[in-house]
Amino acid sequence: MPVGTQASVKAVTVENLKEIGAQIILGNTYHLFIRPGHQLIERFGGLHRFMNWDRAILTDSGGFQIFSLHELATISEEGASFRSHLDGSKLFLSPEDAIEVQQSLGSDIMMCLDTCIPFPADEQQTIASTALTSRWAARCRAAHRNREQLLFGITQGGMYPELRRRSAEELLETGFDGYAIGGLSVGEPKNQMHDMTEATVACLPEDFPVYLMGVGTPEDLVEGVWRGIDMFDCVMPTRNARNGTLFTSTGKVVIKNSRYREDERPLDGACSCYTCRNYSRAYLRHLFVSREILAYHLNTIHNLFYYVNLMAQIREAIENDRYHEFRNDFYGRLEGE
Repeated sequence: MPVGTQASVKAVTVENLKEIGAQIILGNTYHLFIRPGHQLIERFGGLHRFMNWDRAILTDSGGFQIFSLHELATISEEGASFRSHLDGSKLFLSPEDAIEVQQSLGSDIMMCLDTCIPFPADEQQTIASTALTSRWAARCRAAHRNREQLLFGITQGGMYPELRRRSAEELLETGFDGYAIGGLSVGEPKNQMHDMTEATVACLPEDFPVYLMGVGTPEDLVEGVWRGIDMFDCVMPTRNARNGTLFTSTGKVVIKNSRYREDERPLDGACSCYTCRNYSRAYLRHLFVSREILAYHLNTIHNLFYYVNLMAQIREAIENDRYHEFRNDFYGRLEGE
């Protein structure tokens, strides 16, 4: 899911997203709650109409942003008290508020408000935080009025497999339309992220979608699917595009490097995106080092196309029962570079 934090996927239009092949994007409850406000968006007919996007939208609950702004936030049983990162004003978001805001936004998939656990965290801290997430999830479900909007529960549990299992069981007891894995990609080693993903997926039903939140690199997507993940979001393709790091079928290209100054080749010869069909590496480098706005636009189109196309290839490989071969080929191409 391309990330459209503030009702916009940075540097591209919704027409670009459709041409790229995006089927669903993510909006951020915390940021839209603060600006322009969910009531205003509701008056415009919801987030789809407000941003002119007629495909699916998932909104996260704001829990991760509150976690990221922990110096401005206080977590209690009732909810999260925090200060706006814009003007310092005092705000409060309860589980019920998180659902009300998302129902006003009119997203197709809503997320429960959760408490994200830092890394590292001791067992007692993790037990308390995971239990609070489960209680908040039950309150979110009780506040969920519009059942046409799906609601996903978020498993937590830190780096403790037993707590991951307990979190999943408690969410299953409440019952949701899908299940997410939260609290990963927060600084832990990759092998630990993979272990916790496996431990959590093993506790979730196979016939419900499983969403690994905030992940990640192309390799993370390939490995996540290998372990049973269906959905991902990450700012990496768009943020890296603006920083000049571009993903290709043979690995990363840091476009500012002088080696591309006279490179007439497309960014990725195996890519059919608008950028690769029309522009050379030399031109993309020139735009980036000149700080031309067009650089961010063209780079973002390519990175998003790469990610969306990678997921399309993964789906096709699964449908043809050849994902093991696809995974090996994926790493083989990277090693070839």
